[in-house]
Amino acid sequence: MSNRIGVVGTGYVGLVSGACFSEVGHTVVCVDRDEAKIVRLRQGDIPIFEPGLEPIVKRNVEAGRLRFETDLSLAVRDSDVLFVAVGTPSLDNGDVDMTQVKTVLKQIAESADGYKIVVMKSTVPVGTGKMAEDLLRMHAGPGASFDVVSNPEFLREGTAVHDTFHMDRIVIGAENAAAAETVRELLSPFEAPVLMTNRESAELIKYASNSFLATKISFINEMANICEKVGADVSMVAKGMGMDKRIGGAFLNAGIGYGGFCLPKDTRAQLFIAENADYDFKIMRAVIEVNQLQKQRFVRKVRAAFGGDLAGKTLAVMGLSFKPNTDDLRDAPSLDVISMLIQYGASVRAWDPVSGGKAAALLPGVFITEDPYKALEGADAMLIVTEWPQVRELELAKVRSILRKPYVFDGRNVFDSERMRDAGFIYTSIGRPPSADSAQA
Repeated sequence: MSNRIGVVGTGYVGLVSGACFSEVGHTVVCVDRDEAKIVRLRQGDIPIFEPGLEPIVKRNVEAGRLRFETDLSLAVRDSDVLFVAVGTPSLDNGDVDMTQVKTVLKQIAESADGYKIVVMKSTVPVGTGKMAEDLLRMHAGPGASFDVVSNPEFLREGTAVHDTFHMDRIVIGAENAAAAETVRELLSPFEAPVLMTNRESAELIKYASNSFLATKISFINEMANICEKVGADVSMVAKGMGMDKRIGGAFLNAGIGYGGFCLPKDTRAQLFIAENADYDFKIMRAVIEVNQLQKQRFVRKVRAAFGGDLAGKTLAVMGLSFKPNTDDLRDAPSLDVISMLIQYGASVRAWDPVSGGKAAALLPGVFITEDPYKALEGADAMLIVTEWPQVRELELAKVRSILRKPYVFDGRNVFDSERMRDAGFIYTSIGRPPSADSAQA
């Protein structure tokens, strides 16, 4: 079994994958064109917030199993299998920007001096495997040959290290059975069920999975909106649904919608893939629309509590990253919520335990702090946007004493409604019976 691995790209997927490959005994070189990032990694400074990652990186660098380079050609020559894990952001029309992938493939082809297996780890459109094969062949130097394998990732930011060592499944799509078997053997230490399929199916599995998860989120949010109108409790509805093994309880937490890099990008891409295949994917279109409307509904509740006028009001937004245990702000619901609040005349103070530094550049004029009580002091309302555990641990008596008004708008259903009412708050959550005087949209 070959165990010389190259990982191209040191974002969430590439860095976590490379570090975990080295942890199970493979020799790994991670490559990135960002020199400053590579310098930081060589110094043991992890550029992303991901629980459990730092000790794995440090341990394997010291053991000589993991190193970081900027020279892709060097990594190509030193590796038998190359995992491509560069960014594939959305274009304005929903299509996937493949610029980085194509650039890397061309450089791999020009640098290779023998047989290489190229594994697409990036989330890429259906047909990328064939495109990659053609591009590698077109730019290949003398003596170079390639097989292209699809191995989509299913990591969740904030639990990516845990997810790598406790995978639900490994999907391998290939046209060459020997190449597929090589990749299977490389991944065998992770002891997950393996699905072998063709490349097109493997490429579509990732989009289908994320699109379905987004659908569950938008569905329960729609149910929450109905619950508010008929007096039902969405937490009980979701619990009852989740007890059905055919449905399951995961991703049935009502709130203000999904965010992050993957779900928004992949739902748009799935819609574009369908349109390209001359198919109107109506459910996917609705999922995306519902997700955007959910944030607007949340802001409408805040406005309603203040008679429709937020001018002169100070609002404390609790949480900025798109979910807990990450500093990722890409497509974070907080950004849209804050933008709307400011548009309606509010002054915003924000708290987040890890992403404040990144957020400052995106939210000019917004006071950002790592002390939740500083954000709350003198505010007219507390808005919970990210369900960080620190929010649940707040001293409610202290919160009540420093807020100018007792309004709490819980966009993630962090707190128990009765407890909040007993603590003296006018409490509004998502899809649950309101407290007296709370606003429903």
